Amino acid sequence: MTDTTQLEEKIAHLTRTVEDMSDIVARQETEIATLTRRVEMLMQRSAEQELDVGGSAVLADQRPPHW
Repeated sequence: MTDTTQLEEKIAHLTRTVEDMSDIVARQETEIATLTRRVEMLMQRSAEQELDVGGSAVLADQRPPHW
């Protein structure tokens, strides 16, 4: 195998790896966005439930009492 052929094979392999990783990152971006929306929704529900039972509003940046 010549040096040129080896380099071409290596470039082809690296190109495929980059494409695969790009696909993975794109899927993760979508999944993170979905999970972020779900967490926000759950925090909103929790805050509403807390208010319904007479508590104070739960703030996202508020530390729990045990900290």
